[in-house]
Amino acid sequence: MARAKEMLDTYPRSFNVDADLLARTIDALVECASTCTQCADACLSEQGLSPELAKCIRLNLDCADVCTATSRVVSRQTEYDANLSRGQLEACAGACKSCGDECNGHAEHMEHCRACAESCRRCEQACRELLAAMT
Repeated sequence: MARAKEMLDTYPRSFNVDADLLARTIDALVECASTCTQCADACLSEQGLSPELAKCIRLNLDCADVCTATSRVVSRQTEYDANLSRGQLEACAGACKSCGDECNGHAEHMEHCRACAESCRRCEQACRELLAAMT
C-alpha cells in the first residue's frame, strides 16, 4: 500500500508543491524502483542470456537506483532545495525514459519487460509533472 499521501498529510509545515502531486510522484518512484529491480532479476533468469539483455539489466538496475534516490530526495521537504530536487527529477525522468525504451524493445517476448516499460513510462510522466509544477 502506498503511504506517501498519508505521511504528507501529517507534515507540520506547508510545501512548495501540491501534496497530491508530490505523493503520486513518490509512489510512482517507489513502484518503478521495485519493478525495475524485479525486471532485472527476471532478465537474469531468462534462458540463454543474450548480450542485448545485459543492456536491459544494466538500465533496470540504474533506473531502480535513480528512482530510489529521487524518492528519498523529494520525500524530504524540510529546508527543501528546489535546484537539487529539479536536477534529481530530471535525471530520473531520463533514466526512466532510457529504461522504458529498452524494456519496450523486449516487451513482445518478455512480459516482465512489458510491465517494466509501463512502470517506467508512468514514473517518467510523474517526474515531468512534478518538475512542471515546481517551475
